[in-house]
Amino acid sequence: MLSESSAAVVTATLPVVRAHADQITGRFYARMFTAHPELLNLFNRGNQATGRQQAALAASVVAYAGHLTGADTTGWTAILDRIAHKHASLGITPDQYPLVGRHLLAAVGEVLGAAVTPQVAAAWDEVYWLMACELVAREARLYTVSGLAGDGAVWRDWRVGGVTPEATDVVSIALVPADGGPVPGFVPGQYVSVAVDLGGGLGQQIRQYSLSGRPADDHWRITVKRVRGTGDAPDGLVSSFLHERVAPGDILRLSPPFGEVSAVAGDGPLLLVSAGIGLTPAMSALEHLAATAPDRPVVLAHADRDAAAHAHRADLLALHARLPRLRLRLWYEQGTAGDDTPPLVAEVSRGLIEPELIPLSPDAHVHLCGPLPFMNQVRGDLLRRGVPAERIGYEVFGPGMLPEPR
Repeated sequence: MLSESSAAVVTATLPVVRAHADQITGRFYARMFTAHPELLNLFNRGNQATGRQQAALAASVVAYAGHLTGADTTGWTAILDRIAHKHASLGITPDQYPLVGRHLLAAVGEVLGAAVTPQVAAAWDEVYWLMACELVAREARLYTVSGLAGDGAVWRDWRVGGVTPEATDVVSIALVPADGGPVPGFVPGQYVSVAVDLGGGLGQQIRQYSLSGRPADDHWRITVKRVRGTGDAPDGLVSSFLHERVAPGDILRLSPPFGEVSAVAGDGPLLLVSAGIGLTPAMSALEHLAATAPDRPVVLAHADRDAAAHAHRADLLALHARLPRLRLRLWYEQGTAGDDTPPLVAEVSRGLIEPELIPLSPDAHVHLCGPLPFMNQVRGDLLRRGVPAERIGYEVFGPGMLPEPR
């Protein structure tokens, strides 16, 4: 809990910090990477280039300060759990928090200048360390459950067993432990971090990919969409590497599975809603249910650009035969030749997804995965249709916060 004196200072200064938050975090990253260039290996350079990483950190710290002072009523347990799982998948260690705190508070001073009195600096330092201590505790538990020491050594070598084209700019990569050891289980909806050495002076980069196969298989499967640069966003470094330079027999370094959201929560009706490559955790859920609970009522509502871009489309149609109570509802923005899905298998519409037309059981558990605006739209409609917020799980791509209720 924030001390009474610090709470008063943070309440008074929160508006000005919020107004300058992006400048502060931009300065923070510049300071930290100059002093510790090795930390560039932990951060997504694409998100740095577009400013998404800076914006996410700014939003997190400001929102947490609002939470401590009562100005923000967002439920923080879920947010802290999400951040902790991301950190654990990167091998973040407790000794890195003082370094981050030092540069973050120094950046506050540089941007706000004389307004940062010793009392203001102490109050915001307290905010940071309350958040840091909560994360360190959560991350320690995750490392223990995963059988890790918590010293940053999260990586294990995995051998590429196969690379399979799935759709336009999408491939699946099958992986087995390089040491011949057991394949750990996971919960559908979880992801792994993949660390690659890019070469050419770019160093290491890490990305998270949902596990898209069945948890009990003798291998893991990730399905990777190649990120094409648009506007101020560059081509995806890691996705391009995995598409262009990975072949059977190669070795990749992966973390254990992490992620706080299950795509198969509950045991009654299940609604899976996805867009684009957000289909991957839904595929894992369906593969799992086909083997363990084939009679469970499931609706998959999926949106994509067209049939050619729809990853795992053939697998999905095959799963329909193994899941007699699976209902498929598809939306394609563009109609193309070859998207003539049999009408007895799936209902297909042209255009953007229409959330109000998604079939919904009143007692369904829901899992969403896709771009943040898509999830905001669908989640808002589900809330208006009476689905309790606690029954809607979702995974946020990139350095985003939780969607706000609408």
